[in-house]
Amino acid sequence: MTVERKHVGPRLSELVIHGDTVYTAGIVARDPVSDDPAAQTRDILAQIDSLLAEAGSDKTKILSATIWLADISYYDALNSVWDPWVPKGQSPARACVESKLARPKYKVEIRVIAAR
Repeated sequence: MTVERKHVGPRLSELVIHGDTVYTAGIVARDPVSDDPAAQTRDILAQIDSLLAEAGSDKTKILSATIWLADISYYDALNSVWDPWVPKGQSPARACVESKLARPKYKVEIRVIAAR
């Protein structure tokens, strides 16, 4: 089976496709000017929608999601955006933890694995 990498940088690929499985890197807000974790989550989920579409997939096919929050107190703000975004009956396996992120301006980071 071939491995297809998209948006390849020196450190990571934003998207990797192996057979019928799609992997995203950890995605953060493109322009995290806002300290609002809900706004950052909206931006991240829009990026994930775009990456999945590029891979021939969509959010109904997400198998698992890993979510890192810079502060666990952002949990409700994250879910206020996440819950309406996830199609009813299509919730993926999910982990959500507090973790120090790469830069203080980032409040949320999300990685997904999906089927095609």
